[in-house]
Amino acid sequence: MRKFYHPVDMRSRRVMTEYLGNHFRYDTMNSWNRSASYACNLKIHSLSLDNEIVDKLYDLIQTDEFFDHLRYLIDMFNENHNYIWQAGMNGRSGGYLILYQGQMEPSGYKSFCTHCGQKNYTSIAENGNTCGRCKEPARQDFAKTHMRVVTYPGRGTDECEDFEAWDMVELKSRVQLIQEFDRLADAIVQEAVYMAKNYVAREEIYLVEKTRPVLVQNA
Repeated sequence: MRKFYHPVDMRSRRVMTEYLGNHFRYDTMNSWNRSASYACNLKIHSLSLDNEIVDKLYDLIQTDEFFDHLRYLIDMFNENHNYIWQAGMNGRSGGYLILYQGQMEPSGYKSFCTHCGQKNYTSIAENGNTCGRCKEPARQDFAKTHMRVVTYPGRGTDECEDFEAWDMVELKSRVQLIQEFDRLADAIVQEAVYMAKNYVAREEIYLVEKTRPVLVQNA
């Protein structure tokens, strides 16, 4: 199994600079955007896994539940960094884990419906507590300012950066961040392998309820 995390001698400016400068990078949007950031190649065929595990993973990636398990790890990383640093997937088949920049900002929502969950840009004082969607008198104001996560995929990270100009504290901080990012990649691979060993993908038949206009005679 391929490992992304490697120890780095934090006492050596040369070692830290080489680690950052030689780390794999990938586009944050598209190649034409010319913005890149630290990345890890998580394509199944590149992870040095047993053929049996590889075959199982190609089956599992067809299910939504598989990605739900992996998304939890990514969400934890993003939350731990207050969404200033965020991990996300990119690439034609979503096979690259990318380090993005972002932040939290007010969403503008002032209230929500406790019955159906719909959020609203007006407060109860402005528009009453009746929900516009489900018509239930179940709206209430958010107790705190509602926030949303913003990601800046157009921003690159440390592109053409001269690490020699950084002081040792800045350098160590960046190395620690990228090492944590590499650990996340390892955790994603380990979780994927665990699921390949303990789960199988089965086909399921399900019915989807739809509405359509029909012709009805006047009463």
